[in-house]
Amino acid sequence: MTALSYQDTGTGAPLVFLHGNPTSSYLWRNVMPSLPGRRLAPDLIGMGASARPDIEYTFADHARYLDAWFDELVLEDVVLIGHDWGGALAADWALRHPERVRGLAFTEAILKPMTWEEFPPAGAEVFRAIKTSTDLSGFFTGLPPEYRTTHDVPLLRWARSLPLGGEPASVVSRIEAFGTWLAATPEIPKLLITFEPGHDTMLTPSMIDWCRDNFASLEVVHHPVVAGHHTPEEQPELIAKSLLAWLPG
Repeated sequence: MTALSYQDTGTGAPLVFLHGNPTSSYLWRNVMPSLPGRRLAPDLIGMGASARPDIEYTFADHARYLDAWFDELVLEDVVLIGHDWGGALAADWALRHPERVRGLAFTEAILKPMTWEEFPPAGAEVFRAIKTSTDLSGFFTGLPPEYRTTHDVPLLRWARSLPLGGEPASVVSRIEAFGTWLAATPEIPKLLITFEPGHDTMLTPSMIDWCRDNFASLEVVHHPVVAGHHTPEEQPELIAKSLLAWLPG
C-alpha cells in the first residue's frame, strides 16, 4: 500500500494536484471541487498525513515515492497541476513518463534554476539564512494552522534545496533536464497562472517572461489581482476558473 496519504474524488481522466513547501494536499481544497474528472491530491512523503520514513527527503526521494504512488494507482492520461515544488515534481515526472501526460499547469512553481540576483530580494535574504540555519519561523505566515502538522525535516530540506546560485547541483541538473523537455514538447499543452506580485511572490515578471520564451505550447494567464506565493490559498476561484477554461480535451 502507498506510503502517501491522498485525496481522491470523482471519476474520469485524472487531474493530479501537487503541493509544495510547507503545505500539503489541503492547499487544493478550494480549487478541486470546481473541476471535472477524477481529482487526486497526494501529501508528499513526510508531509501532511503521509508516512514519515527515516530518509533524507531529497528531491529524488520525493520523486521516487511519487513514482510508486502513480504506478500503484495506475494513473494514465494525467493532467498535472503543481504549486511551488509540486510544479517541479510534476515536470520531473512528466519528463520521465511523457506517454502518460495530457497536460501540465503551474502556479508560483519552481521551473528554472535561479541566480541570487534574479530571486526577489526579500526572499533571497530569507533563503540565505535558511540555507545556513534551522530556523523555519515565518514559513507558515499566512497559512492556516492545519499545515503545522507537517514534519520539519522535509520542510528544511526543501528550503535548502531551492536552486539558487547553481546549488544544490543535483537539484539544478534535474530542473535543467525537465526545462529542456518542456521546451521540446509542443504536443503537450502547458499553462502558467500568474497574478500581480504580492509581498512574497516568487515568480518575478522576468522569470515569467523566461518561461513564456522557453517552454513550448505554454499559455500564460495573468490575473490583475494581487496574490503572494501561496496562490491556491489566496485566489482558488481564479485558479479553478483558469484551469477549467484551459483543460485539454
